[in-house]
Amino acid sequence: MIVRRFFIAVTAATLVVGSCGGDPPPPPPAPPGPDMDSLRAYQDSVQEAEEEARRVAAEEAALRAEEAARQRAIAAAGSTLAEMVFFDYDMSEIRDDAASALRAKVDILRASPQVQLRIEGHADDRGSTEYNLALGNRRASAMQDFLTGFGLSESRFSIVSFGEERPLESGSDESAWSRNRRGEFVITAGANAINPGN
Repeated sequence: MIVRRFFIAVTAATLVVGSCGGDPPPPPPAPPGPDMDSLRAYQDSVQEAEEEARRVAAEEAALRAEEAARQRAIAAAGSTLAEMVFFDYDMSEIRDDAASALRAKVDILRASPQVQLRIEGHADDRGSTEYNLALGNRRASAMQDFLTGFGLSESRFSIVSFGEERPLESGSDESAWSRNRRGEFVITAGANAINPGN
């Protein structure tokens, strides 16, 4: 009985020692690394994607710059259409400086057939109200005749005289009077269709 217990104890001890000792199991094999062709293909694809992103960004920047330039040209054309012209005292003839300003409007109007203008004639406060209204009307008509003389349809223009009713500057001297003897232009249709032309 003692021998038997001894034999069981030795066997158990052997099993315990056997399970605790020995070399650890080997680690699992590492996954294979990428081969050089795969690595090169990956690097090439990254480079191509970066180049494409740069190309798209450059195209978008160019389009934004082009649109900004177009908007500036449209704004400048609108300013040219609205530019006032001035007249000599008691005159409705188109002066040389006024002719240059009107001629600049012609090119824009030709390129922008939807645009229509109201031409306003103004006078300084010398003379009677009735006389100045008639003078403002002659000035507006003279500006319209100038523009239609370049082949623009008369239907694109309306004229109105304000005489001395809407002075640009107050005062009773030549500085104020010269600014009040004028023609003004208001876009009445086609403001969103202005084409700067050449």
